[in-house]
Amino acid sequence: MTAPGSESAEELLARVVRQCIRQGAQVNIDGLGTFTRAPNGHLDFRAHSLPRIFVAYVEEDLAHVRRLVTSLRSRRFDAWLDKNRLLPGQNWPRSIEAAIESADFFIGCFSRQSVSKRGTFQGELRFALECARRIPIDDVFFIPVRLDQCEIPTRIRRDTQYVDLFPDWDVGLSKLERVLRFEMSRRNRRNLRLVC
Repeated sequence: MTAPGSESAEELLARVVRQCIRQGAQVNIDGLGTFTRAPNGHLDFRAHSLPRIFVAYVEEDLAHVRRLVTSLRSRRFDAWLDKNRLLPGQNWPRSIEAAIESADFFIGCFSRQSVSKRGTFQGELRFALECARRIPIDDVFFIPVRLDQCEIPTRIRRDTQYVDLFPDWDVGLSKLERVLRFEMSRRNRRNLRLVC
């Protein structure tokens, strides 16, 4: 047995996952998959295969954002919402950065409240723009969504087309879904060519 503090990060992770599974817990690792105990007692792993979407917003828009997340999930997207994913005691700034880095898409929800508010939302936008700089130039990653009649910041507006979820929510959501599916299909075709 290894003395406490002398095990590697990999050994520690494996030990924690095994312990949680033995206790009957389901272990979900963002961007990787979910570990559970199968009925036969063996360890079961289910890789995440749904496109991962990080949703950034301000607290004042939470009702609209919950509706958006529910709509995305019903369309088979894994929408990441901090209210549902962050656990007590987690280092939330690092967890949010990790979720943005591992996401397939970043949706920034803009409104009259969010564009002028200082704080976490603005930091998430900046971090997502930095992540977008590291992916292929033609890949869609950062998707601005307007929840109401507001001004998208110039830095974003000059380079990126946005989607309006008003005055017709369903029309806007349909446009958003089309771009997400088109982009995932394009990426999958590109990845297949690289593998062959």
